[in-house]
Amino acid sequence: MVSPSLRHAAASRRGAPGCRGGAGRRRLRPFRGKARRLIGIDVVPFSEKVDGIELRQRDLADTGLADESVDLMYSQAVVEHVQEPDKVFAEIARVLVPGGAYIALTANKWDYASLLARLIPNRFHPWIVRHTEGRPEEDVFPTAYKANTRRDVARHARRHGLEVAEFRYVGQYPSYFMFNGGLFFLATLYQKLIERARPLHCLQGWIFFVLRKPEGAAGERNSARPAA
Repeated sequence: MVSPSLRHAAASRRGAPGCRGGAGRRRLRPFRGKARRLIGIDVVPFSEKVDGIELRQRDLADTGLADESVDLMYSQAVVEHVQEPDKVFAEIARVLVPGGAYIALTANKWDYASLLARLIPNRFHPWIVRHTEGRPEEDVFPTAYKANTRRDVARHARRHGLEVAEFRYVGQYPSYFMFNGGLFFLATLYQKLIERARPLHCLQGWIFFVLRKPEGAAGERNSARPAA
């Protein structure tokens, strides 16, 4: 995915176990030397600097990056926290070069964990996550689920001139129920059911999608791009 001809790649990570500005950096580390510029973005401070990776404490709706300056963006466990998806999708469209892509893995709005999270006030989430997953409370962020369905992704992408190049559902390990053997067993059976029954795929825990900015406005930028 990342080749020497890739000029700029950016990653965003928010609310991950042990994140605290570290997970996005770790995911970019293997790509050092394979892209001309690597950029890590997080809303919390980064714990340390890494040679070859530019770290920015910014929001995905306001990255501070120049127009059409990034070939590839990706985020993991971020979109479910986005409060203003229009601003985020507009920012993605602004910073991607024509032909560039944004890759996202995010929670599915119709997953049981997401449904429970929407019913329970955000102020209780840190305590619940700490007791069910053992994750530090400071690594839990408020959820919104405003762009976490196929329809919502397509709607926001279309509004900002982006194409949905790929969209699929991905299963989730039932880690929320590891505190109880019986519940974990039932959750595992449920996961196997929705994986095998195609009409139920839309209930899986994660959605994976790829947005692409059309080549139409490439202009001189593509002519200056080195060959792969």
